[in-house]
Amino acid sequence: MSTNRRTDPAAERLTGWIQPVVDAAGYDLEELVVTPAGRRTVVRVVVDRDGGVSLDDVAEVSRAVSAALDANDGDMGRAPYVLEVTSPGVDRPLTEQRHWRRNTGRLVVVAVGPAGSTEQVTARIGAVDAEGVTLAVEAPGKPGARKRPPTVRQVSWAELGAGRVQVEFGRPGASDGADGDDGDIDTDDDIDHVDDDTDEDTDDDDVDHDTDDDVDHDTEDGQ
Repeated sequence: MSTNRRTDPAAERLTGWIQPVVDAAGYDLEELVVTPAGRRTVVRVVVDRDGGVSLDDVAEVSRAVSAALDANDGDMGRAPYVLEVTSPGVDRPLTEQRHWRRNTGRLVVVAVGPAGSTEQVTARIGAVDAEGVTLAVEAPGKPGARKRPPTVRQVSWAELGAGRVQVEFGRPGASDGADGDDGDIDTDDDIDHVDDDTDEDTDDDDVDHDTDDDVDHDTEDGQ
């Protein structure tokens, strides 16, 4: 299984600055994507850890990553950038052992079996260890028909494809009868780094009190 980290030169350079900061804070850097957006660059950082990531966690990582980028401001050419720190969403595929471990109890669709003879199954994740994953595979059936008990199946890592978590309401173990952790948690830290003679942007500390914290910081030389 491979990570989902993009390997373009800009992302590779930023990974060298951001990875140590994320590691030191106790999180895994799941993905780092650098995307041009007009005169700005969007830096998207996806983090996770055992036990999940809260909004406060995302804000903490955002501050640490922002400080690391500020410390390397000269290497970024003082170009304006938008920092987005987020947790993985439910649609992110399970490709690493830690992904499967953190989704124990969830329902997934995954291809299993040796190369050339795989089959796609719907199953609930059970035990996860160094050897592979225990899956409770649901029996296929017609809509409305009585469900048969699932079949427990041990699948080695070599025969396990990328899992796709299924959104459920009232899944086993979910509180209040709803699946409350299917969305990602996102904090946008919109940071401008410009010189006096290149930008006249004056939207300082524009804070949007919504689910995402979208903050503009304009830094001008001489102030």
